[in-house]
Amino acid sequence: MPQKPEPVPVERLRFDMPPVHRGPAEERAHRRERLAGALRLFARLGYEDGVAGHVSARDPEFEDCYWVNPFGRAFAGLGPEDLLLVDGDGRVVRGERRVNQLAFAVHAAVHRARPEVVSVVRAQAPYGRALACLGELLAPVTHEACAFYEDHALMDEYAGVDDAGRVARALGPHKALILRNHGLLTVGGSVDAAAWWFVAAERAAQVQLIARAAGKPVPIDHPRAVAARERFGGDLAAWACFQPLWQIVTESGVNIMNG
Repeated sequence: MPQKPEPVPVERLRFDMPPVHRGPAEERAHRRERLAGALRLFARLGYEDGVAGHVSARDPEFEDCYWVNPFGRAFAGLGPEDLLLVDGDGRVVRGERRVNQLAFAVHAAVHRARPEVVSVVRAQAPYGRALACLGELLAPVTHEACAFYEDHALMDEYAGVDDAGRVARALGPHKALILRNHGLLTVGGSVDAAAWWFVAAERAAQVQLIARAAGKPVPIDHPRAVAARERFGGDLAAWACFQPLWQIVTESGVNIMNG
């Protein structure tokens, strides 16, 4: 009989980790690249509706300045060179196009309230918006949804155009917020993590709504939901989960929209 192959030593196996940057210029270039890539991914996933939707990334060097997509430009065609650098008052300091100041005000308020946050995502995804119309939290009805268990919040009032501060307060210390009658907002310590949390929250909302339509979902009990969140609910896990999506949108060009 053939001899069973010996396992490869663990120390020889490749395991990708978030990059370590040599300075602010390199980190800035990385954040802009990932931000533009996340926007192109969201276009493929259908998370775009007219001029609505933004992903922002804190500049690693300039205080209270953030990179964001320009007003009125389709996500699908955006590259790092198209992004705007906008200060916390909504003024464009680098770039040649306008920014949606009312929408950006929410991003600026969240960034100011959460200095550890690198990226904020607020986009238009159908299932998150449907759940927001019900004014419900994500329920721990799947293993994946447990990532948000007791780590997201509901702003249980309609958020108008002047409610940026209230949105930031409603988010609190959490990774995600459901804005009633609006949709989802997520944050992360990297663009990758914030983008993944948005995708994951949208998928969790989809499953929750489908399960409710089919019957009565059975939630995962509190201790197991907490254990699952502690295991894969951190930003490092989110960063890792985003990498296959990053490869798809930047390498293969395959259309990954559902249906």
